[in-house]
Amino acid sequence: MIRKLIGKVLRRPGKRVLHAKHYGIRRDQLHSGALKVCDRLQAAGYDAYIVGGAVRDLMLGKHPKDFDVATSATPEQVRHVFNRSRIIGRRFKIVHVPFYDRDGEEIIEVTTFRSAAEAPTDDAGRILRDNVYGTIEEDASRRDFTVNALYYDPNREEILDFHHGVDDLERRQLVMIGDPAQRYREDPVRMLRAVRLAAKLELTIAPATKKPIATLTSLLENIPSARLFDETMKLLLSGKAWACVSALRAEGLHRSLLPILERQLDDPNAATFIQRALENTDSRLADDKPVSAGFLFATLLWHDVEQLWKKKEAAGEHTMPALVAAMNEVDDRVSKRLAIPNRYGAAMKEVWLMQPRFEQRAGQRPFRLLEQPRFRAAYDFLVLRAQCGLADKALAEWWQQFQYCDDATRSSLIANVAGSDKSGPQRKRKPRRKKPAAAPASGA
Repeated sequence: MIRKLIGKVLRRPGKRVLHAKHYGIRRDQLHSGALKVCDRLQAAGYDAYIVGGAVRDLMLGKHPKDFDVATSATPEQVRHVFNRSRIIGRRFKIVHVPFYDRDGEEIIEVTTFRSAAEAPTDDAGRILRDNVYGTIEEDASRRDFTVNALYYDPNREEILDFHHGVDDLERRQLVMIGDPAQRYREDPVRMLRAVRLAAKLELTIAPATKKPIATLTSLLENIPSARLFDETMKLLLSGKAWACVSALRAEGLHRSLLPILERQLDDPNAATFIQRALENTDSRLADDKPVSAGFLFATLLWHDVEQLWKKKEAAGEHTMPALVAAMNEVDDRVSKRLAIPNRYGAAMKEVWLMQPRFEQRAGQRPFRLLEQPRFRAAYDFLVLRAQCGLADKALAEWWQQFQYCDDATRSSLIANVAGSDKSGPQRKRKPRRKKPAAAPASGA
């Protein structure tokens, strides 16, 4: 009892000012655009800090991908300081400040300190609008996890810690600020974020933070499909995608995010296929190589597509119409929960449609397939299937050779396929029926 009381006292919110250099954070590690935003806002008389994930990742020795800024300036005041900026969002307004370099456009998100005043909610407790502004202390109390409530002032080179986030990082634990059940009701996506961050950063979710998740998963059904898609993309591109999917399943959250995954993860072959695809994606991200969202969704949904496809073929449908029908059926199911943008959906379907075409290796068909814009993605998909025992390894090896050999070798490869087909049992063709001779015209 006394220990619990002491623990609560020690965990009371309170501002702590820490020297950033002591934790390995230096000004030159920050994105130049984020520094410019802080510098110009502070020069205009406002408070401005790098906040959240960037500070957390720097303290963990990781290189942040995004740099967000929190400020005392309202969105309209930020817009006045940065002429090219734009205000987005309804539930909570955010200012996007663009910066351009040789790599293209980079967006710095700027948010105004939120108030601790109660925001309007729906019947389930989900916040509908949150555009009441307050102090930095109030803003810190409104953030989700203690490790995300860290503010870095690049000019003073100080970290402001209001909820013992630094201590929790050192303990490698993820702790919700405030009452976890209430915070999940305010925004159910926080449950997904808790699991994703814990898996990505190799943190342990604190018992009190984890406990309500089991009983509140149904709240995700009220979340717009576009938000669920955004969270899914963060999960898949986290660099720890398989660990995230496994953690979601362990907490029962995968049913609300992508129900179709439940059957696939229960099937050993499908689970191995998805695991290898996600681990390959993690490796590409670690090497700073591009990844395709269309390819990722193609792997996540393939098992259901293939099962339906084979079922329709067994019922007598031809190969391609059966595949198209199976694709559309799965797509309809998924779109009810996940709003996959058309550009990703189109790439996903192209990868699927090319799978049966890999078996067509006669005449000019291999050359025409090789010219397809999505050939490489479709070929990688075939190789992945072969590695997991879901496709013929010899077929994948044939295409590996065909891509890189000279014209003479290609002709030989095609001839060998044709020869092997002739050596097998031949299907008898029915003789063509001769057309009856035309009747003589009357009066001839």
